[in-house]
Amino acid sequence: MREGHGGTGPGSITPDGCAVEVYRRLGVGSEPEVIEAAVPAGASLLELGCGAGRVTGPLVRRGFAVTAVDESAEMLDALKERVAGAETVRSPIESLRLERRFDVVMLASYLVHTADHRTRQALLETCRRHVRNDGCVLIQREGEGWHREVPREREDPGGCTVRILSADPVGDGVNSVLAEYVFPDLRWTQTFLSRPLSKEDFERYLGEAGLAVDAYLTDDGTWVRALPKSP
Repeated sequence: MREGHGGTGPGSITPDGCAVEVYRRLGVGSEPEVIEAAVPAGASLLELGCGAGRVTGPLVRRGFAVTAVDESAEMLDALKERVAGAETVRSPIESLRLERRFDVVMLASYLVHTADHRTRQALLETCRRHVRNDGCVLIQREGEGWHREVPREREDPGGCTVRILSADPVGDGVNSVLAEYVFPDLRWTQTFLSRPLSKEDFERYLGEAGLAVDAYLTDDGTWVRALPKSP
């Protein structure tokens, strides 16, 4: 388990505190539509941090050639049970080296908000290393005020109430976030570290990794398309 991360509830828990069974159950929101509208039809797509394939399946069904990466063998097993037609790779994102490039690289699940600066830089460098020079990187970032607007909750399409119960400062601009996932029959929690990023800091970190923002794709600014900077 990574320092500052943890999870409770039945079944396997990944090193960052995610419960595999939760991600088997969660539904799909608007992500596939946002992605499809932002990239060329039939593009090759590298999905970093694919989890149990919640988004992978809809992307494959939309005709994308998806290579799905996760460090958790249990998450990839869950993906293979529900998704046909995606290549899977087990690896930490920050050390991934596939020696090939893709039309689209996707870094979702707010991974860019990792607490450690070196890890965030390595994640973004993985994106740049694997995207074609004429391709794009799609990044999901936290919305403004997400760490202040707590507690809050939403209803997931999979029949789960997702609650962000607290976001408490632990130093160096990092918060410890406590999330709860409540289904009619079972409950899980996850604790993780997250670093809020201003728009200026977010764009600066992208620039340091050789990427530049091309467009904010959603009204809330949580989905971003970035392009590789010229060598």
